[in-house]
Amino acid sequence: MLINFFLSLRKYKVPVTIRELLDLIDALSHRLVYADIDDFYLVSRACLVKDEKHYDKFDRAFGSYFKGLDDLSGLLATLIPDEWLRREFEKALTPEELEKINSLGGLEKLIEAFKKAKEEAEKRAREGENGEDGEEESDRPGNGPGGMGRGKKKRARKAWDQRQYRNLDDSVEIGTRNIKMALRRLRKFARSGKEEELDMDGTIRSTAHNGGLLDVRMRPERKNAVKVLLLLDIGGSMDAHVRVCEELFSATRTELKHMESYYFHNFIYESVWKDNHRRMSERIPTWEIFNKYHRDYRVVFVGDATMAPYEITHAGGSVEHWNEEPGVAWMGRFQDNYDRMVWINPTPQETWEYSTSVGMTRDLMDGQMYPLTVRGLEEGMAYLSK
Repeated sequence: MLINFFLSLRKYKVPVTIRELLDLIDALSHRLVYADIDDFYLVSRACLVKDEKHYDKFDRAFGSYFKGLDDLSGLLATLIPDEWLRREFEKALTPEELEKINSLGGLEKLIEAFKKAKEEAEKRAREGENGEDGEEESDRPGNGPGGMGRGKKKRARKAWDQRQYRNLDDSVEIGTRNIKMALRRLRKFARSGKEEELDMDGTIRSTAHNGGLLDVRMRPERKNAVKVLLLLDIGGSMDAHVRVCEELFSATRTELKHMESYYFHNFIYESVWKDNHRRMSERIPTWEIFNKYHRDYRVVFVGDATMAPYEITHAGGSVEHWNEEPGVAWMGRFQDNYDRMVWINPTPQETWEYSTSVGMTRDLMDGQMYPLTVRGLEEGMAYLSK
């Protein structure tokens, strides 16, 4: 049973290993869980999932594998001998309870009574669901022999079906906050500017050398010195990705103090622009970009790279104007002028192989194309920060 469950988790991309499976088996051998599916869910998740971002995948795998199973008693009965169960059950009873069971006809009679009561309760529940029984669930007799206790309301939705951790999965689309967290990997701190921050270590050292007389030392504030050149594809097929690109743009403005942004359409050519309302009248030559921004800038292209292949490979391939040189030539110049570049693609990574232009762009970027997800941004920023 556990082997198949383990394989099911692998199928749903939960990174479980044999070591974690052995931990779960060890927990079960010490009877941390017994015949309760909810307890088994909690214990198995604690043993098998080492990162909360995989909780949603685990819940989907668990719900699929144990679908329709409310407890483990039937499953455990096939794995554990009846005699062992009987001995364990009888050891847990007091002499008075054993005597009471014997007065009812023995353990077999008690089990039969429980089964009969359970069947009757299930029948009443089905009738109630079909509108054939008008009484409230809480007013019905209990499930045990002799009507012990009251029947409970319909069981609450199972924890693994609630899917409360979807937003922790690092492959899903992202919001501004998650983008900011991913962009923080792109940091290279330096101290520059006015001396406006207290240098505690320097103050202590200077005071000690000064015979105990306080000598306050200040230093420039520590700031992120990374410089980024952001180039965003706009219009056409990118209209479907406006929201997430706006979130990315907003996050980069907050997290990256040294950032310059420009727009292009489909692919990079001889000019870019700052204002989309004046993109035809106020174009900025790409050569000016090379001359203005030093090669210590990190370059980030954002676009779906979805276009006709000739827009990349041929002069005159642009759909908006006549380009004297093909886009591939301009991308080569970017590579000559900057050491680190990445391409962030908002389309799902599993669809890239179906687009010729995406494959061509990825090759021109030396494979440095990343999806616009938390994981993709983290990997892209890690590459730029090297």
